[in-house]
Amino acid sequence: MKRKILIVVIATIIHGNKVLAQEEVAISKSHVLEMISERNMSLKISQYNYKGAQADYRQSNTLFLPNISISYTGMATTNPLMSFGAKLNQEVLTQNDFNPVLLNDPDQVENYATVIEVQQPLINLDGLYQRKAAKATMEAVNSQTKRTEDYLILEAEKAYMQLQLAYKAVAVIKKAQEAAEENLKIAQNSFRQGYLQKSDVLAVEVRVSEVQNQLQQAKSNVKNASDYLAFLMDEKTDEIYIPKDSLVVNASIEQFKEELNQERADIKAMEFTTEAFKQNYKADKMAFLPSLNAFGSYELYDDEIFKAGANGYVFGAQLKWDILEGSSRFGKSQKSKALYEKSKLEYAQYVSQSELELNKIKRKLLDAKNKLELTYLALQQSEESLRIRTNRFEEGLEKTSDLLLSESKYAQKQLEYYQTVFEFNYTQSYLQFLTKE
Repeated sequence: MKRKILIVVIATIIHGNKVLAQEEVAISKSHVLEMISERNMSLKISQYNYKGAQADYRQSNTLFLPNISISYTGMATTNPLMSFGAKLNQEVLTQNDFNPVLLNDPDQVENYATVIEVQQPLINLDGLYQRKAAKATMEAVNSQTKRTEDYLILEAEKAYMQLQLAYKAVAVIKKAQEAAEENLKIAQNSFRQGYLQKSDVLAVEVRVSEVQNQLQQAKSNVKNASDYLAFLMDEKTDEIYIPKDSLVVNASIEQFKEELNQERADIKAMEFTTEAFKQNYKADKMAFLPSLNAFGSYELYDDEIFKAGANGYVFGAQLKWDILEGSSRFGKSQKSKALYEKSKLEYAQYVSQSELELNKIKRKLLDAKNKLELTYLALQQSEESLRIRTNRFEEGLEKTSDLLLSESKYAQKQLEYYQTVFEFNYTQSYLQFLTKE
């Protein structure tokens, strides 16, 4: 039995020294929040989503701005019609070109043309609503990006508090380890004097081993919490972070709004999304109306490359009305209407779920406050009980099993208390997250 305990203790010490050999770096919560704001990958992804939506909206500027293109074309042909047209554009036709023999079987003609084309939209009602839809989508993504940042702040606070909690656990278990080792010395001394049986000493040795294992788990939790903070900050490091401030009760409970804030970023994102579906539906209905567009071109022609012996221009306007495109437009309009109606229901459902979550967290905060008071009283009681039993054990008036039970209970109550502090503080942060604009 002693050999097994010795092996466990040695392995734990070696692994613990390996963990502690890593560089420890003190870090504040404000620094964590700053680094996440600058480097977090999820936030960067959401920012690029907004840039993409912004680019989509800018593309809708084509509704107002002209489309201008320049082309240069060279060709050689013996096609009767194209040959005659090329000479006509070059303004080099002669009376001899109307000879039926030459018209039907012309010689090869070369033609080089420079064409500058301009297309200017005038009236496109469906495009106007599509532009409004693109803007609403951009605003929705922007609001969602803000909400992502709010969530990451909450997640950073939670991760930082988890690191604080992990260090508290290490501190509690180290004290329990010191007490267990001291009790082992007393038990061994009492055994040598004949006051205790061998089984009592073994029980204390098992307790020492248990505390060693708990300490190793607590140190692993420190590393896990530290690694998660590094992930949030996009830090590639093996450093172990140490919180600059300890885990304490956040007593400054703010006055939170009793009702759900309709201006909250994620709710606004849902509202903008619904607006985008609405504008798309209107755009599909406007597609049944005609569109008016202007056009124009300036053309340069010659039978030699990079020359312009003749020129001409064309300009005009086109009123186009697609009367029937099978049933595609009817189907598209019906689909956009269905998506719009669905979006309205999703928005109402999301608001209702948000109100439900807010009321739930309000109750949870009150429960956490009550639990905090109870665990603090239980901690005081177990501490006093351990003090009394330790004194009695040193005087040989207390059973070893009772002392070990008190030690275990006191460590457990300490861990429960700090866990409750974490839950209380995190619930406050989460309530701020739910009521934030």
